[in-house]
Amino acid sequence: METKRITRMGMLVALSLILSYVEMLLPSFIPIPGIKLGLANIAIVFALYTLPFSDALFISILRVFISCLLFGNVLSLLYSLSGALMSLFVMVILRALNAGEVAVSTAGGVVHSVTQLGVAMLFMKSTALLYYLPFLVLAGAVTGFVIGIVTKSLLKRMKDERLSF
Repeated sequence: METKRITRMGMLVALSLILSYVEMLLPSFIPIPGIKLGLANIAIVFALYTLPFSDALFISILRVFISCLLFGNVLSLLYSLSGALMSLFVMVILRALNAGEVAVSTAGGVVHSVTQLGVAMLFMKSTALLYYLPFLVLAGAVTGFVIGIVTKSLLKRMKDERLSF
């Protein structure tokens, strides 16, 4: 049983890293710093619905650390980790309240963006960054919505095919 659990977690970490790499290769469609698609969150939201919270938390943290080692730097680690943790906790609460996958993911996307903006404001000691807030909230909502639709589709497909994870 433990081997199966570790294998599942490893597959989701690997998937999230592949999606992070693919996203890094894509051109930025929006010329606003900090806005990304967040493709790796497909694996995180999927984990949230198929594994215990502790496993989803571990996958999220490990993904952030490895992604930052491969594609980022120390500052990106701080931004990514704070956004990932806050969004995961909000998503866990909403899931416990029986919110659907799309709503959970959308909220996670918004919280991720807002948290990263808050961290940036703390580091830069400036509230001028608040001008980015509407753009980041909109981008977080749109990307979270898309990630939620993809995750919901994956979960439904697994259920329809009677696949277990």
